[in-house]
Amino acid sequence: MDLAPEELQFLSIRGILRESTSIPKFSPKTFYLVTLTLIFPLSFAILAHSLFTDPILAQLDFYPSSDSGQIHLGFIALLFLLFCYLIFLFAFSLLSTAAVVFTVASLYTSKPVSFSSTMFSIPRVLKRLFITFLWVSLLMLAYNTVFFIFVVVFLIAIDLQNVPLAMFSILVIFVLFLVVHVYITALWHLASVVSVLEPVYGFGAMKKSYELLKGRTRMAFSMVFDYLALCGVIGGVFRSVVVHGGEDYGLFTRIATGGFLVGVLVILNLVGLLVQSVFYYVCKSYHHQAIDKIALNDHLGGYLGEYVPLKNSSGIQMENF
Repeated sequence: MDLAPEELQFLSIRGILRESTSIPKFSPKTFYLVTLTLIFPLSFAILAHSLFTDPILAQLDFYPSSDSGQIHLGFIALLFLLFCYLIFLFAFSLLSTAAVVFTVASLYTSKPVSFSSTMFSIPRVLKRLFITFLWVSLLMLAYNTVFFIFVVVFLIAIDLQNVPLAMFSILVIFVLFLVVHVYITALWHLASVVSVLEPVYGFGAMKKSYELLKGRTRMAFSMVFDYLALCGVIGGVFRSVVVHGGEDYGLFTRIATGGFLVGVLVILNLVGLLVQSVFYYVCKSYHHQAIDKIALNDHLGGYLGEYVPLKNSSGIQMENF
């Protein structure tokens, strides 16, 4: 990162994006391998899981109600695929976050970076991220419960033809989805960075993230909303063309479109992880919290344990010196 700590607090969204996209050039090999081994499988799974789940759902619709055996088998297959998908998604999401945040922080502190050192640090980072994710999951559970309650209230209001209650329910659902959901997502992403870079995790990381977001909530909301909207557009096009476009599009068109969309999502996820890393430093600078590079360097070194750098890293150290 080229900017000094005092310059970070004045970065706009465009400046954060520009700074984030320039980071991989400082260690292109490391980011290439991280993208290939972690971010690509994550992005592919996000889109490709519908290739397996949607046909099962379509088959369940065609089964007669009397064919309970086929219905049970279909639901079992569907639940198994969804379980495997969620486990895969959860694991690679944490792995990708840990790898990118650690690599960006290492570059920020001028620490020698390699793919091996990044991968070696992940096991110790993963525990902290997992505990933070559990706390965020509790918050999401509370949010989903309230969301579900108002969806039920809306359906009841429609059934009773109670227009004022239906309108109120729609308004609450709209606010919950477009405001609360986006804010929780921003809180989670920033808490993930805090869990890696500071000696706090779990509820402490969430509290720290909440404090850092003050004064930068609108910026975080805008970036998270744009990211979720782009993911929604990519997923919608993938479903309409690749998954359900067999009658309207040829095989080559579907394969080419699917490959292109996976590539776009890979880039989007990589940039998103870089942005959340840079945004952490922006928030720290905005609140005039000193970013001690020496302390951060020591903290990152604690993840490596007894790791011995590769031989070429000594050359990097001499070059920096």
